[in-house]
Amino acid sequence: MRTETTRCCVVGGGPAGMMAGLLLARQGVEVTVLEKHADFLRDFRGDTVHPSTLELIAELGWIEEFLRLPHTRMPAVTVNLGGRAVTFADFTRLKVRCPYIAFMPQWDVLDFLAGKAAAYPSFRLLRSTEATELIMEGGRAAGVRAATADGPVEVRADLVIAADGRHSRIRARAGLEPVAGSPPMDVLWFRLPRREDDQVPFFQGGKGALISIDRGAFWQLAYAIPAAASAQVKEAGLAAFRERVAELAPALRDRVGQIAGWEEVHELTVRVDRLPRWHRPGLLCIGDAAHAMSPAGGVGINLAVQDAVAAANLLGPVLLRPGRPGEADLARVQSRRERAARVTQAFQVGILRDLYPKDLADDTTGHVPPIFTAFRALPPLRHAMGRFIGLGVRPEHIAG
Repeated sequence: MRTETTRCCVVGGGPAGMMAGLLLARQGVEVTVLEKHADFLRDFRGDTVHPSTLELIAELGWIEEFLRLPHTRMPAVTVNLGGRAVTFADFTRLKVRCPYIAFMPQWDVLDFLAGKAAAYPSFRLLRSTEATELIMEGGRAAGVRAATADGPVEVRADLVIAADGRHSRIRARAGLEPVAGSPPMDVLWFRLPRREDDQVPFFQGGKGALISIDRGAFWQLAYAIPAAASAQVKEAGLAAFRERVAELAPALRDRVGQIAGWEEVHELTVRVDRLPRWHRPGLLCIGDAAHAMSPAGGVGINLAVQDAVAAANLLGPVLLRPGRPGEADLARVQSRRERAARVTQAFQVGILRDLYPKDLADDTTGHVPPIFTAFRALPPLRHAMGRFIGLGVRPEHIAG
């Protein structure tokens, strides 16, 4: 088995892992990021870049270059309920350089971050490297073992950061058990061709809920269903599914027949949970590995990136000194970020629950959340929600 050493090993090349690796390397910390895939080209990943993340990129001096990547902009979130448009969150008054959500393929975002990180000599990205085991010595994480195309590798590190998502293998190997919340829905992802004159709402009520993302040549569509109802949808047949989509988005009726089979419909099982404790000696969990979010508001990526910034700000100076980070150092990261995760999950599971169907026959226009009545009448509330979704409970900034 080949052995490598590094100061910090980051497991997972998603938004949290790439941002953590980049910011640590920017401070001069020797860091190795392990990404199990050969590239970032995965479909059905979150494509939202929130104002807070755009502000971080601006703080790094890269915003003009970043915004040259193909993207669309959404200055407000509008929900169609029973044929009436309700602005749910308005970002236009945020005091940031980019007061909007940018929809950008996540692979472009990750490629951009990886390219910037590669400029720092202390940064390494190991692709096609899947972490399989956590190395424990004397009750402390001392690195990871990983599988590669060239055989197994052992990466020894003074700190392991688990950013490997909601099904984190490293978290499980450390014996860290999340406390599960009650997810409000599951999601069926698929795509349909997009035409220049299409007018498809971001969200439309009815029997189910449909969320659309403009990808230029096609619509990335998410059909929200009650939790664990996927088998019932498939049992009813593909024709019934096509009709459900057409009823929610009549503009797409002329092309729903292009959903040729269930292999083109990808199920996302929504999971909402969080770790009571994000760390063990030598190990820190961030992003979805610490707190899996619902897709509502697209805020999971936002929180994951802010976790990474906080971790780099607090642990970078520690890693530049001799010795290993202590438990107190890791606990400071959780202390700073935990409340933001708790509040956001409570919002997703509680206040937004009524936006989603209770069963497959449920018409969501019949149980509009009471807060939406206030959104119609009180514009300041829409701006406050824009701040909550766009910036988060505790926005982070680049140190130094």
